Amino acid sequence: MTAILDQLRTAPRSVLGKLPGVSGDDDESRRPLPVSGMLAAACTLGVGLAVLTTLTLVGWMAAPRGALGSGLPGVFRTAAQLWLAAHHAGFAIPGGRVGLLPLGLMVLPAALLYRAARWMARDADLRLRLPARLPKNSPREQANARRRAQLVLVAQAGVSLAAPYALLAGLIAVVARNDVTQPFIGEALISHFALAFLAGSLATARTIGPWRAMPRLLPERVRALTVGTAVATALLLVMGFGLVLAAVVINFQQVRDLSSVLSPGFVGGVLLVLLQLLYLLNAVIWASSYIAGPGFAIGADTLVAPTGVELGTVPSLPLLGALPESGTVPAWMMAVVALPFAAGAVAGVMVARISPSPSYEAAPLWGFLTGVVTGLVWGGLAALSGGPIGGGRLATVGPSPWEVALSVALEIGVAAGISAGVTNLLLLNRRARVPLDKAAAPVRKAGAALAKAASKVGLAEADPRPLPGHWMDATEADTQPIPVIRDDWQDEHASAEAETLAQARPRPVAPEGPRPPRKDIVDESDDRGGHVIYVDPYAWDRD
Repeated sequence: MTAILDQLRTAPRSVLGKLPGVSGDDDESRRPLPVSGMLAAACTLGVGLAVLTTLTLVGWMAAPRGALGSGLPGVFRTAAQLWLAAHHAGFAIPGGRVGLLPLGLMVLPAALLYRAARWMARDADLRLRLPARLPKNSPREQANARRRAQLVLVAQAGVSLAAPYALLAGLIAVVARNDVTQPFIGEALISHFALAFLAGSLATARTIGPWRAMPRLLPERVRALTVGTAVATALLLVMGFGLVLAAVVINFQQVRDLSSVLSPGFVGGVLLVLLQLLYLLNAVIWASSYIAGPGFAIGADTLVAPTGVELGTVPSLPLLGALPESGTVPAWMMAVVALPFAAGAVAGVMVARISPSPSYEAAPLWGFLTGVVTGLVWGGLAALSGGPIGGGRLATVGPSPWEVALSVALEIGVAAGISAGVTNLLLLNRRARVPLDKAAAPVRKAGAALAKAASKVGLAEADPRPLPGHWMDATEADTQPIPVIRDDWQDEHASAEAETLAQARPRPVAPEGPRPPRKDIVDESDDRGGHVIYVDPYAWDRD
């Protein structure tokens, strides 16, 4: 489809100049955003209808008895009705309405709209219309203004694609009417506008940056709520998908028996498998509603829930053969109710990590608010996955939206509030327990650098002497240093004994002259020229 749109871009200027709002004089001029959106919407509708018409034609050829319409006009009307059903637009039939539509069929228009929106963004040069990138450490006011400008541009692109797309869908709804099925034009307009706006906004945001940069367009609190809701919703969907697979494996024989009873043949079998794959997302949402507690219904006065199963006549769809039998449910199946609490705990951790709260009381409130938003999302999914199939007994099929919304909001909210509060408390305590040496490391490094620079210029000693090791404080140790024992000092006892023996021996007569000074007398002169102190080496013996 993008190749077709690229051909429109490279078409001759003489043809494009006839379009409103297009100037063919300047080669560098681009089409306005509304014109690009109109072209993208028309091309999306054309390609989508062509694909569905081909599939409907194959089914008509396999069953040419008028089941898919009489002749080629009937085939085209059936394809148009399938296109409307792909956007979840209901039909009115004699005796009731059809609202149980396959959500998997929505993948086709969503993918086409996304590709068309990417082309629209390139064709209108939306990247050049974005505000300039701000330098680092820019003021918060400028960053918020740039974010608002980006969001406004994203919204404009979404409306430019959704408005013409919804108008064209209204025309298709009028053309697809017949005596049996009559599409609801209001639902067609709303559903087409909502899907096109969502796809156009995502594609334009993807033009701004990669997928991981999209949440940064939102404020911090809104981003935390969005991510927490997305995580909880995704976990519940994964749990529901696992439950569907387990049910199909356990009840595979019943599924096989229903398929053999229909005996659709090769082509019909392929179409039947395709139909069940399209309804697989509905079944996953029903299984998630089962996990949440309320369960779902397959007709009036029926219920499939962890508390019990009560069924009646089930439509002959092989996928429904995986349903449990009527009666009480084993007690261990009640354990599935704990799974939403686990999903809420994970969502609460994500909310607290993305946007920590400075106060201890705010984090649990934001976690509970995440559960409320998740409940609203699941209420909408429950409404989309279910609906009536005609009138009478099958007027109630699927989960109850308000019951699912209330259950999910309480389960996810309580678990997310507790986990968000605990996570936020741990984050605050971790910040408070930052070691003082780590906090003072920059100060110590700066002081060491200053000391080194001062020593180079002579303002400080390069190698300051350490204080002497003394049991007293530093001030007294400076005045009273620890005495050092030298190796050349003699023992006082040994020196006294040697001197006594020397005195007892006869001394030779020495010539007259100055007597040598005594070695046992220490001369310690005062700094100011004071008296001389004579130390008696034998005083220790007389004490």
